[in-house]
Amino acid sequence: MSRLNYHHLRYFREVATEGHLGRAADRLNVAQSALSIQIRQLEESLGVDLFERVSRKLVLTEAGRIALDHADQIFNAGDELLATLQQNSSARTPLRIGAMSTLSRNFQLQFLGPLLADADSGFWLKSGSLETLLHDLDTLTLDVVLTTQVPPPRSDSAFAAQRIAEQPVRIHGKPDFFGSETLGELLRNAPVILPTESVIRAGFESLVARLGVQPRIVASVDDMAMVRLLAREGVGLAVAPSVVVADEIKAGILETAAFDLGISEPFFAVTIPRRFPHPALADLLQQQSS
Repeated sequence: MSRLNYHHLRYFREVATEGHLGRAADRLNVAQSALSIQIRQLEESLGVDLFERVSRKLVLTEAGRIALDHADQIFNAGDELLATLQQNSSARTPLRIGAMSTLSRNFQLQFLGPLLADADSGFWLKSGSLETLLHDLDTLTLDVVLTTQVPPPRSDSAFAAQRIAEQPVRIHGKPDFFGSETLGELLRNAPVILPTESVIRAGFESLVARLGVQPRIVASVDDMAMVRLLAREGVGLAVAPSVVVADEIKAGILETAAFDLGISEPFFAVTIPRRFPHPALADLLQQQSS
């Protein structure tokens, strides 16, 4: 099987960008005939035509458009490699962030705030299960993972979990639900929306056991965004950190009960030791902890 000639691929990319063989030859400082030969050799190695002539212009074929897309990815990755290893701030690579799919979207926006405020910063955000995200972190596909759980210890990876925030868990809902004088009375009378996330769930179950009440749980949800939407619809009282429903509270759609549940949810940024960490990561984590 023939190997791809990246020298030919770079020349193809220049011709495809210019749309004209002569202009591309001038930019590359090579003879037009030599450039034409190299493009032809690339087409022969790929077994497809990359261009067709329309009037005096070179127009990409379908195969040519596919080849250009891959060429852009290849050479952009090369630029990122140089920027990463040389710690070149003038050619920043995007910060690759993983976030548990159940994590509050409002909290994610808070975390991304400094990046959003910096026009020169870019980021790449992926949601998924903790196991999948930690695998991507371990293989250097991600720079950091946001989670509410400390990763389980593993002999083959040295994950470091930095606590970047901790927020009290409260009861939020439509104003019509409130009016009870005690927390126990409120939990007896009103339907409850409870996240299945372990920290909040365990704390809530311990709380109702101490109070001696059996709440009516109308929904158990593993996604904080859905907890928020159900509370907005008046399905029940949401047991969640205030950041989850911050917009609804500000707009007066939801209210927060005055009772202290004694439950809090931690937020962690998980990293692994790297010789070449992303240059923006340390400063971002410091801003979260300050």
